[in-house]
Amino acid sequence: MAFARTCSVALVGVDGVIVEVQADLEPGVAAFTLVGLPDKALTEARDRVRAAVCNSGEAWPQRKLTVGLSPASVPKSGSGFDLAVACAVLAAAERLDPSSIADLLLIGELGLDGRVRPVRGVLPSVLAAADAGYERVVVAEQTAPEASLVPGVTAIGVRSLRQLVAVLTGAVEPEEPSERIGGRPDPLMAGLMLPSAGVRGLPDDRTLRLDMADVAGQYEARRALEIAAAGGHHLYLKGPPGAGKTMLAERLPSLLPPLTQKEALEVTAVHSVAGLLPVGRPLIDTAPYCAPHHSTTMPAIVGGGSGLPRPGAVSLAHRGVLFLDEAPEFPVRVLDALRQPLESGEVVIARSAGSLRLPARFLLCLAANPCPCGRYSRRGEGCECTPAMVSRYQGRLSGPLLDRVDLQVQVAPVTRIELMERDATAESTETVAARVLAARERAAARLEHTPWRTNAEVPGHELRTRWQLGAGALNDAARQLERGLLTARGLDRVLRVAWTVADLAGRDRPDQQDVRTALVLRTGVEQGFPLSGRVHGQLGSLPAQRRRGADDDWPGTPTKPAANDEEAV
Repeated sequence: MAFARTCSVALVGVDGVIVEVQADLEPGVAAFTLVGLPDKALTEARDRVRAAVCNSGEAWPQRKLTVGLSPASVPKSGSGFDLAVACAVLAAAERLDPSSIADLLLIGELGLDGRVRPVRGVLPSVLAAADAGYERVVVAEQTAPEASLVPGVTAIGVRSLRQLVAVLTGAVEPEEPSERIGGRPDPLMAGLMLPSAGVRGLPDDRTLRLDMADVAGQYEARRALEIAAAGGHHLYLKGPPGAGKTMLAERLPSLLPPLTQKEALEVTAVHSVAGLLPVGRPLIDTAPYCAPHHSTTMPAIVGGGSGLPRPGAVSLAHRGVLFLDEAPEFPVRVLDALRQPLESGEVVIARSAGSLRLPARFLLCLAANPCPCGRYSRRGEGCECTPAMVSRYQGRLSGPLLDRVDLQVQVAPVTRIELMERDATAESTETVAARVLAARERAAARLEHTPWRTNAEVPGHELRTRWQLGAGALNDAARQLERGLLTARGLDRVLRVAWTVADLAGRDRPDQQDVRTALVLRTGVEQGFPLSGRVHGQLGSLPAQRRRGADDDWPGTPTKPAANDEEAV
C-alpha cells in the first residue's frame, strides 16, 4: 500500500487542532513535497525526517513522496510534526502496518540521528486529542509525565524513532543510552525552556516562600492584601519609595489558595506553550507571579509575535498575580490594553495569520509613587515636583483603568519604631492564607450552582438581585453614586468587596460597616470622620489599629496603639 495516515496537533494559541498527516508514494523521480501551510521550521522537516529515518536503520523510499497536512487551511508551525511525518512515510513504504498508526497521535521533533526531542505545548495538544476521542498518544520520553496529566489518555514516551518502530512492530526494543555527561543537563531539553519572561514561583520553591511576618507595620495594606486574595480583587498600592509596596506584592501569591485540578491544567497549558514549564514539574499547582519590567512592549504584555500570537504576561499570570511595579512608567497604550482582560478574563488577539483567545483571569496589582520624585504627600513636605508634574504623572493611570481596580490603598512610610522593633502581633503567611482559604470556601459554597467561584467574578446585577444585603447597608454607597463620586461599575465592585469582607469575618451577608469598609478601600476617603482628623493612608475601619473601635475583632489587628499616634492629627 502506497498511502498511510496518522495524526498530530497544531497549536493555535493554547488551543489544539487535530491535524491529519497523510503520506502518499507514487512512481516517479524521487522527491519529497510537504503541503498544508507549513512554516519555515516545519518545511525543514523534510531534511530532518529523511536523515532520522536513514540513521535509524530504515530505507528511505526512492519514489515521489507527498506529505499533506489536513486541514490545509490551518497554519502549522513548529517541529512537533516530525514524528508523525516519519511514521506516515514508513507506513506508506510498508515498513509499518498503516492500521497501527491510524489511531495514534504523535508529537515530537526528530534529530538527525533519530532521537525524539521534546517540544513545547504537549499538554494542550494532548487535551485536544482527548476531546477528539484519541486514547493513545506518543510523545518524547521527557514530556510523557506532562502528557499523562490528561485523564483517559495513555501516553507512550519514546526516546528514538528506532524504539517507536520496535514498539509498533512488536520487535525487541533497542537500548537507548542517556546523553547526559558528567551531571550536565539533558541536551534534549535545550529549546524546551525559554527565558522566564518575568514569571516567578514556578519551580518547587515552597521552602523559599516570602513571609508576611517580615513586613514591618503596614497594617492597612496587609488587610487590603488579605481582602484581595480572598475575593480575587485587583489592588493598587500607592506610596513613597521604600514604603514596602513591592515587598507586599511579592507576598500576595503565597496568600492565594492552591489551584484546583482544572485551574492547574489551564495554567500548565499556557506555560507549556510559552516554554516556561519547569523541568521535572509537569503540573503547576500554585498561583504564578508575573512581574514584567516597565519597558515591556504591548505584545509581550497582552500576547503577540510574528505569525500566530504567543501568550503574553496577562496569560502567563492566569490564575495568579500580575504585578506592575512603577505602573505610571508603563506606556499608556500598554496600561489601557489591560481593560478588556480585566473585565472578561481573556484576551482576544487578531492577526493576519489568524485570531485566537488566550486565558487571562489574573489578579492585577499596581504599585506607583505619588509623583516623579516620590515624596509628594498631602502636606507637601520635601516634594520638588510642580503641580503640573504631579498631575501629569498620576494621569498616566487612566480613570477607566482605575475604575476596574477594586482596592486603592495608600501605603504610608514605615516609622522608626515599626522598622526597628519586632512586632509580636505580625501574622505569618500561613495564618493569613488559612483565613483566605476559609473565606474562599465560604464564597464557593454560596456560588456553588453558579458559573462563578470568587466574589470578583460575580456580576453586579446578580449581587443586587440574588443575594440581598442587610437593611440600610447600601445607604453610604447610594449617596456616593448620587453625588457622582462612584460609577455604576464602581458600585458593583464595592458590593463585591463588601461580600469578601463579610466572608472573612464569617458573616452570612454584608452589613453597613462592611459596605463602608469597601467604599473606603476603593476611594481612600474615611466615612464619618472630618478631614482634619484622618491619618494619611488610613482606610475604612482600619484606624482601629491606632485607636480602639468597632473593628477591634478583625483578625490580625494589633491591640496595642501604633507608634505614630502623634501623627494622626
